[in-house]
Amino acid sequence: MKLGFIGTGVMGNAIASNLQKAGYELWVYNRTKAKTDNLVAAGATWCATPQEVTEKTDIIFTMLGFPQDVEQVYYDSQGIFQADVQNKILVDMTTSKPQLAQRIFQTGQKKGAQVLDAPVSGGDIGAKNGTLTIMVGGQQATFDKLQPLFQAVSSKAQLFGPAGAGQNTKMANQIMIAGTMTGMSEMLVYAKAAGLDLNKVLETVGAGSAANWSLTNYGPRILKGDYNPGFFSKHFLKDLRIALDTAEEMKIDLPATKQAKELYEKLVDDKKLGDLGTQALVKLWW
Repeated sequence: MKLGFIGTGVMGNAIASNLQKAGYELWVYNRTKAKTDNLVAAGATWCATPQEVTEKTDIIFTMLGFPQDVEQVYYDSQGIFQADVQNKILVDMTTSKPQLAQRIFQTGQKKGAQVLDAPVSGGDIGAKNGTLTIMVGGQQATFDKLQPLFQAVSSKAQLFGPAGAGQNTKMANQIMIAGTMTGMSEMLVYAKAAGLDLNKVLETVGAGSAANWSLTNYGPRILKGDYNPGFFSKHFLKDLRIALDTAEEMKIDLPATKQAKELYEKLVDDKKLGDLGTQALVKLWW
């Protein structure tokens, strides 16, 4: 089974590396070629375009930054759909728009390909450790075929429904994370202003009913002054915008998520700190 992997940034590189470690042969492409160097050194084959990756492989994964990147990789003149995708499986792991996932699925169907949208949660740590959670939209038969690959990079993969359902599940996930990130940031700001020992606060709060993934994984990084991206703030802002746009289409109001989006807009758009991790939200106060 020949695998293609397009998009080898923080998350994609770690996922691709775990597929290599599981014994799969890889063909890779990334706009910045140097970000594939470690994969090539471990045996992967570099390709010059997404089309070339697709032509040489059976299953093609994409893990990109923004919906416009996904659209470009699939539909441009040297994109995935310029290749013959008959009987191939296309898996987009980018957090993207549900409507775009549905469009890619429909195009794939017309061209004889199977398509899944399969965004992930777990950040850089989950990607490196192979413990991601994968939220999948598409057909059951395709999902079943991919189980061995999903098991190599995740601790849980779940099919939620037809094309776009994986992206909608990821939006629900990001809405939840928005609450934990703002809560953690304000908790630390309050505790610091009160003159408390922040390490002790993290230890105690994290052992009680306020425990959550963001607190456990990002709280210690903040106290160390580590704002390196496990997940880019600019990408999280993108996700919140997609979630709110989709919510508006469904005629529902999410005021807390709107507030989180406004805070991340201050961080990313106003302070120009979008290349820092999501934990940098606390910099709005510190």
